[in-house]
Amino acid sequence: MLRSTLLKLSESKGFANWVTTNGTTRGMARRFVAGETLDEAIAAARACNDAGMLASLDYLGENVSSTGDAQHSRDAYLEVFERIAHEKLNANVSCKLTQLGLDLNIDFCQGLVLSIVEFAARYENFLRVDMESSVYTQRTIDVVKRVRSRNPGIGTVIQSYLYRSETDVTDLLAYGCRIRLCKGAYKELPEVAFVSKADVDANYVRLMQMLLSSGFYHGIATHDPLMIAATIRYAAAKQISKDDFEFQMLYGVRTDLQRRLVRDGYRVRVYIPYGRDWFPYFMRRLAERPANVGFLLRNFFRK
Repeated sequence: MLRSTLLKLSESKGFANWVTTNGTTRGMARRFVAGETLDEAIAAARACNDAGMLASLDYLGENVSSTGDAQHSRDAYLEVFERIAHEKLNANVSCKLTQLGLDLNIDFCQGLVLSIVEFAARYENFLRVDMESSVYTQRTIDVVKRVRSRNPGIGTVIQSYLYRSETDVTDLLAYGCRIRLCKGAYKELPEVAFVSKADVDANYVRLMQMLLSSGFYHGIATHDPLMIAATIRYAAAKQISKDDFEFQMLYGVRTDLQRRLVRDGYRVRVYIPYGRDWFPYFMRRLAERPANVGFLLRNFFRK
C-alpha cells in the first residue's frame, strides 16, 4: 500500500511542486541525485572512478510535451558524452525515451536516439536506454533494435517483474544487444507483472542466468544481497570471468555493498542521475524500500 501510494504521488504535479520547492526535501534528494548540474554529476563520476567503480550518467527527465524539449534533451546528452571524454572518465550514459519524444512520435524519437549513439561512437562510448513502465516496453525495444541495426553502441534494460521479459531477453540476445537486468520500479497491473516478491526474484535469477550464459557483456543491476549471491554462485559454477559482466547499483544506495564487491574483484557501475527534473526519480527510490521513507521522515521532523 505504501509503495502504491508513493508511486501514485510521483505522478502528482501539485505534490511535485511542494516537494521540489521544499528546501528540506531538496536536500534529502541529494542522497539519491548527484545534483542539478552536469558539473556535479561529473564530480560524482570522478569520485566513483577514484573508488574503482564505473559510472553511468543520466540527465533526469521524462514525458516531454514538445519536440523542442526533446531536442534540448538530446543536446544535453551530447554534452555529457563530450564531458566524459574531456574528463577522461570511465563512464557511459543512460537515457529515457519519453525524454526524447517517444510520446510524440516514435520515428522522431528514434532519429534523436540514433544521433546520440552516432555521436557517442566518436568517443567509443555507449548509450543505455532505460526501461520505463510497461506501456512503453515494446516501443522501447523496437527503437533500440532499429538503432542497433545501424550502430551497435546501444543497449537497454529488462525488468524481471514483467511476465514478458524472458521472451524479450531471447529476442534482444538474438540481436547481440547488451542488457541491464533490474527488478522494476513502476506500479504495474497484475495482468502484466508478477505480484509477489518471490516470483519477481525467481524470474530475476532465471534471466540473470540467461544473460551470463549468452557470451555478451551485461549489467546485473540489484542491491539485493540474495540476487548478488545467486549471480556470484552461477558465474563461479559456469566459470564465467568477473570481467565478463558487471554489477550495477544506484547512486547513494548500498555504498557499503558497492565497495565490498569492488574489493572482491567485481566490476561495479554506479548509476548517477542529475538535473532539475529529479522528483519522479526520487519518489521511485522512496517507494522501493521502507527504509528510504523512514530516512525522509526522520530528516523532515528533525527540521
